[in-house]
Amino acid sequence: MKKIPVFYFLAVSLLTISCAGKFGKIMKSKDFEYKYKMAEEFYAKKDWVYAQQLYEEIFPYVKGTQRYEDMYYKFAYSYFYDKDYLNAENLFKTFVENFPTSIRSEECEFMRAMCFYKQSPKVELDQTTTNKTMQLLQAYLSTHPTSPRIKEANEIIDKCREKLEAKEYKSAELYYNLGYYKAAAIAFGTVADNFPDSKKADEYKYLIIKSYNRYADMSYEDKQKERFEKVLTECNDFTERFTDSKHLAEVNKIKTQTINFLKNISK
Repeated sequence: MKKIPVFYFLAVSLLTISCAGKFGKIMKSKDFEYKYKMAEEFYAKKDWVYAQQLYEEIFPYVKGTQRYEDMYYKFAYSYFYDKDYLNAENLFKTFVENFPTSIRSEECEFMRAMCFYKQSPKVELDQTTTNKTMQLLQAYLSTHPTSPRIKEANEIIDKCREKLEAKEYKSAELYYNLGYYKAAAIAFGTVADNFPDSKKADEYKYLIIKSYNRYADMSYEDKQKERFEKVLTECNDFTERFTDSKHLAEVNKIKTQTINFLKNISK
């Protein structure tokens, strides 16, 4: 790997010290018009942290003036751009509360939802922020049906649903892999019920059948008839609903085996 010259680090360090020194002088200034000008410059240069500190300094002096709304708007965005989504969410929320009639109010409602979306974690983790994103965007769609952000909001809701679906699927899959087949069947059924329009609807039904089939196969003899009848019911439902499924052949195989087994134990 190519080494970075020492003078590069020295130059960066000197520049950082110089900027910090300059900013310190700005903060000490009693000229709030000057501070406002510099806050705007830092914001334009994407120096979010410096802009934030100056805006906070100026707020008490501009509250109630025409500048206040614009500054608060940029203040919220500075946290969003700095990827501090927790604070940004609260600031966008407060903007809507403080400026309900502003033409930017609708945008800030949307951005509040975006803050939760940006905090949405990996599938395996708790999905509280994902659910909150969906709740806020669904409310946004209801109150702003003609918004230019409708398409984007719907796309984000779809992505959130996909993540929640994937999380439920992984939980059901874990039951199956651990050998808890009845629990797996119920869990796959829950996924299917919660996401009836899923592209994987046939796969969930197939996994329900597989789970109940394994559960019945491992049961005591006096329980097998009842449990294989459940498998047969699920197979019949599958063949009626998913005539073009890639799993149809395997389901028919399980169905035939189940019918033969039930015939044999009835003799």
